[in-house]
Amino acid sequence: MLRYDFEASVGYWVIISSLAFRRALNEELAPHGITFRQSQVLGWLVLEGDLTQGELASRMEVEPPTLAGLVDRMENAGWVTRSVCPDDRRKKIIRVQDQAAPVWEKIAECARRVRKVATRGLTDEQSEQLLSMLRVVHGNLTRSTGDMDPPSEPK
Repeated sequence: MLRYDFEASVGYWVIISSLAFRRALNEELAPHGITFRQSQVLGWLVLEGDLTQGELASRMEVEPPTLAGLVDRMENAGWVTRSVCPDDRRKKIIRVQDQAAPVWEKIAECARRVRKVATRGLTDEQSEQLLSMLRVVHGNLTRSTGDMDPPSEPK
């Protein structure tokens, strides 16, 4: 029989927490006609500025053709524009537009509500520690996988 110590697995808890957070955010955004994927597009553009469609797809972990339809709809809504990259005409640059500001404010408001629910029962210090620890985990996992030593025990 296959066995795994899920209850003691950092990976298990990070993944199911991420999925639960995403589900809760989707539920908060839906009444406003905003999807989680739209919030991701705007979030990455707010965080990093203009991105090529390929860069944005990579950050969102979706295939570029999947992103294209989403960007089409957001462009039609006036939230983003697509323009030809001056250095490489094959690439399209995605830019957030001023018309997206009220949408972004709604997304941020919904995200803050979900974050508040997610950290209910934690002190401010515990919330800061959790954030700090998640940054360490993320940093560890985004370094070259060649640097990973096999763990002494499953995590």
